[in-house]
Amino acid sequence: FSLTMLFITHDLSLVEYLCDRVAVMYAGTIVETAPADELCRSPMHPYTQALLSAIPRIDPRRKTARLIMKEEGDSAGEAAEGCVFAGRCPRVRKECFAESPSLRRFGDASEHLVACHCVL
Repeated sequence: FSLTMLFITHDLSLVEYLCDRVAVMYAGTIVETAPADELCRSPMHPYTQALLSAIPRIDPRRKTARLIMKEEGDSAGEAAEGCVFAGRCPRVRKECFAESPSLRRFGDASEHLVACHCVL
């Protein structure tokens, strides 16, 4: 039995349990995509990290530092050039405003792709 479902949410705590694969979008652009368990375990894009850090945790051993995004400006995600997240990114660099990052694969056979100049 095979099923495809488009599930749109900002609550990534549900995604890990309902989905096999996740695509995280910001301003209509996919910034990260990976198998759900891998994305929740090892998020690479700052927006994905911010979404996951906003999930309330009951278990104090699972608490993580909250990643705070910059306040959204008037033209968030509307830049003609550069990364759609550059205006809100806490890790922004000069190149983020100049060139839009493409989705890049991490690992040899990885299904984890991320569009970010700041990923190590």
